[in-house]
Formats: sequence, structure tokens, C-alpha cells
Amino acid sequence: MFDKKIFGARLAQLRRERNMTASQLGRELGITSTQIGDMEKGASATSMARLYALCVFFQVSADYLLGLSDERRDIGMDRTGAQGSCDG
Repeated sequence: MFDKKIFGARLAQLRRERNMTASQLGRELGITSTQIGDMEKGASATSMARLYALCVFFQVSADYLLGLSDERRDIGMDRTGAQGSCDG
């Protein structure tokens, strides 16, 4: 079963690791800081499109954000959603 609290805690952790405010992340996603706060508190979930955007932005798998895995795998995509190069 989907646990919004795990999703919210991981989202908050990723945002803090980037030293971003909820307002800054909201601007990146085109939503309000209140919506970010609600997701982080576990009061609301998100859309598939926004989940995808979060995964690309933070370079983590959806499995990690959703609490299905504790492994923070780099998904290898740039912020446009294009596959990154493996050329190091």
C-alpha cells in the first residue's frame, strides 16, 4: 500500500539536500509551496507526471520516492528527461 508519509519524508530530504526551499521546488515543478508542503507532510500525493518530474529533477528512481526501495539509484536522465551520456 502506498505510504504518503514515506514519500513525503523522502521528498523533504531530497529538497533539503539541495538546500532548496519549498517555494524554489514549487517553481521548478510549476506548483505552489503549499502543495510541496502538503506532499512532504503526507497530506496529499501527486500525479504521475509530477512524480516523473521529481524523479528526473532529483535523479532518483520512483521506487525510492515511493518507498518500494531504499536504494537511491541515479536514473541517468537530464532535467529535460533525455537519457544522459555514459561517457563519464
